[in-house]
Amino acid sequence: MDVHAFDFELPESLIAQTPLLDRTASRLLTLKKQTGEISHQRFEQLADYVEAGDLLVMNDTRVIPARLFGVKKDTGAKVEILLLKPVGEDRWEALVKPGKRMKQGAVVVFGVEAGSMERPLLSAEVLEVGDMGARVLQFSYSGIFNEILDKLGQMPLPPYIKEQLPEKERYQTVYAKHEGSAAAPTAGLHFTETYLERLRSKGVQIAFVTLHVGLGTFRPVSVDTVEEHQMHAEYYVLSPETAALINETKAKGKRVIAVGTTSARTLETAAGLSRKQGETSGTQDACFEIEASQGWTSIFIYPGYKFQVVDVLLTNFHLPKSTLLMLISALAGQEHVMEAYHQAVREQYRFFSFGDAMLIY
Repeated sequence: MDVHAFDFELPESLIAQTPLLDRTASRLLTLKKQTGEISHQRFEQLADYVEAGDLLVMNDTRVIPARLFGVKKDTGAKVEILLLKPVGEDRWEALVKPGKRMKQGAVVVFGVEAGSMERPLLSAEVLEVGDMGARVLQFSYSGIFNEILDKLGQMPLPPYIKEQLPEKERYQTVYAKHEGSAAAPTAGLHFTETYLERLRSKGVQIAFVTLHVGLGTFRPVSVDTVEEHQMHAEYYVLSPETAALINETKAKGKRVIAVGTTSARTLETAAGLSRKQGETSGTQDACFEIEASQGWTSIFIYPGYKFQVVDVLLTNFHLPKSTLLMLISALAGQEHVMEAYHQAVREQYRFFSFGDAMLIY
């Protein structure tokens, strides 16, 4: 399938640079996946589209302040580091700029204004050199790593956001719990505790998965055909409690509503593993049950994929030719999705991380 089938013109003025003061004040475009019917609502009207017994599944990952600024210990040259994922004890895969300065064995120090080159708050040695600025770093410090990171690090905002956030918590969901993401699961940014309670009072159940979002989610697709693209790997956890709620919801004929593409990818990954372990038919049937699992996923969902768990998806508006746009096209059809996006541009919806929401049902 041609990647250009997922391209569209997006005026730069529609890329939301800052979040709205009220999380629930965003707009909501709804898309019926079977018919392509589109309507324009406010996010607060989401409650009108869910029913008692439906299950909302949310990603409770927490973004870490993963952008660090330091200097090379031997020369004092400035270095920027972006943590991507842990790969061992105090060991991280990271992007380093400028990469050419950071050979194997090079040491970067951070927080030297509070000490000296010899006794920094934090230091990192390059253990391995990868492609495109990627490095494996071994960190050394005294104290608690996450506390030092909170002190020295900055929020790793996506490359299309040019303004700094006035407060770090605005790039977290209100239910963020497990630290490990380099980017927020942005569909969840629209919810407040009050709105979640409103949904619960309507009889909607809420469950959580964890998927630590990597910056690969923003990398453009650089091949011409969809099938050639290689996805990045991200760590996920689906608990026994959430698996049980999903199975109970399905057994009652109710819907599983994924909040965000990260939740959707987690659910479909776990479903695929459950099928491999317990089913041989290759198609969903009445006795299929999802099982708890955790590990690394590089699942790539694009048109032709048959969803096994997700019935409804709440998501933000995505980049042209992105894997996330391909994922939602798998759920609602490429033509329906692209028409919805063209309407969103005409109606001047706000796009990307701090933008408006879309409900595919």
